[in-house]
Amino acid sequence: MPTASFSVQNILGKSPTDPRLEELFALDKQIGKGAFGVVRLAKKKATGEPVAVKSISKAKLVCKEDVKDVQAEVAIMNLVAGHNNVVTLESTHEDKDYVHIVMELCQGGELFDHIVEAQHFSERKAAQIFRKMVEVVNHCHELGVMHRDLKPENFLLTSKTTDAELKLTDFGLGVFFKHGERFRDLVGSPYYVAPEVLRKNYSHEADMWSLGVILYILLSGLPPFWGDTEDQIFKMVLKGAIDFKSEPWPRISEAAKDCVKRLLEMDAAKRATAEQILKHDWLIKEGVALDIEMDSVVLKRMRQFAQMNKLKKMALMVVGQNLSPDEMSGLNELFKSIDADGSGTITVEEMRKALQNWGHRISESELQSLMAIADVDGDGLIDYNEFVAATMHLSKLEKEELLQKAFKQLDKDGSGTISIDELSDALRRFGIYDDAKDLLSQADTNGDGQIDYAEFSWLLRNHNENLQGSARAEIKGQLAKFI
Repeated sequence: MPTASFSVQNILGKSPTDPRLEELFALDKQIGKGAFGVVRLAKKKATGEPVAVKSISKAKLVCKEDVKDVQAEVAIMNLVAGHNNVVTLESTHEDKDYVHIVMELCQGGELFDHIVEAQHFSERKAAQIFRKMVEVVNHCHELGVMHRDLKPENFLLTSKTTDAELKLTDFGLGVFFKHGERFRDLVGSPYYVAPEVLRKNYSHEADMWSLGVILYILLSGLPPFWGDTEDQIFKMVLKGAIDFKSEPWPRISEAAKDCVKRLLEMDAAKRATAEQILKHDWLIKEGVALDIEMDSVVLKRMRQFAQMNKLKKMALMVVGQNLSPDEMSGLNELFKSIDADGSGTITVEEMRKALQNWGHRISESELQSLMAIADVDGDGLIDYNEFVAATMHLSKLEKEELLQKAFKQLDKDGSGTISIDELSDALRRFGIYDDAKDLLSQADTNGDGQIDYAEFSWLLRNHNENLQGSARAEIKGQLAKFI
């Protein structure tokens, strides 16, 4: 069968004016190598800060699926950004030969090397490490992302100090999933692959199995399923027999063993979820369990959006329209996973169902009020622009070029300021009919009757509103309708 035609030109949908990698970074030695490219050390030319650059060779992208995998990797990294235990994506670049992914440099190396050095960890140390792993996987799953290659080599340490942070990396096999969707690709690493993956019928529960294998290794220093060949390892995985008799297992607590068993459950439907593990007795015993209700990632971001005044919400919608295609792609997948009927809008019922699928409960009054506040134009539905503004991670607002694009979109006459007329036009475009003069005054710190770039930037980057002023009044007003 001939391979369907595909193109490796402009894989990420970059603008011709976007800066090239060499303009911003000074490249140094190679520090890693993979199937599709290399990882190099580099420095930001502006600050000298070290970063890691993953360069994917277009010559090795031999089919349409390879191109889609690269696009998915970048989209996933943009979507899951902002979590303490995810490697930070600095920027992406593309030239005729490579796609470049610039990330924070984790100078502490792979967790795998630390396991080899320590042989195995105390239960307290293992629990501290493992909780962070489960937290970040929970974050990914709630955003509709399955990693599919969880292993100690893909968890990096930010430094070699005792207080180093753990970071999940390498989303090259990652995929977006919807509730109930099944996958057939045989991917992953032999020791960590779930039995249902070997049977080519799986979903995000496969990540939890991989976490169970990692926990077994953290506690004992050995993998639960092993062999001299891949086939031997796979046969062991499909049997699912776990050895808790050999050293050091007789000295390990029953609670720790139970945590491993709940993750290495052969029946994926009965396997523990990330949220359940975060409340497991073993993590409570070791003092690292979360003692609060786990919050949905989407709800957390919507609550943050709810605290903002109408002007800031509108400005965020403009910013959302100026995100790059690779930044928008992940949010688009998340939106589609909630928009069950494919109408292009999200209803209260669709949001309620999505939260139930993620295992979250929310009072009807709070759900109704949050939806009403995120519904900026007041039509009773959340459209795509409103969703992007309400759920994108606010780390995007640290990108100077993104704020400048949004500002120029509002500053129609190019005067360097947003006038009352320009603001009125923008508000009407988004279905906001509040008093433009009143909204402008909330950002016009120098009182000249217009908004300059410094004021616009301050408005978006100031996240310490603490429900003051109109934001507090808006939330109270919305809650009053439903209580």
